[in-house]
Amino acid sequence: MDLITTPNFVSADEFYEALIETHRDLDVEASHALNARLVLLLANHIGETEVLRQALAAARDSGPGAPKAP
Repeated sequence: MDLITTPNFVSADEFYEALIETHRDLDVEASHALNARLVLLLANHIGETEVLRQALAAARDSGPGAPKAP
């Protein structure tokens, strides 16, 4: 199974609003801890190590400060 990287949400805006609301009123430390718990819950739901490795690589390679390709 490969990681799905094309839009696959039933309602992306609804999810984004719920995500933002979940973080409301949390300090930075609590927000980071929530993100860590969420990642672990979703990783458990996915369950496929290779898909999770693909997701980790995609997340690392797409953000600010990502390593530049040689």
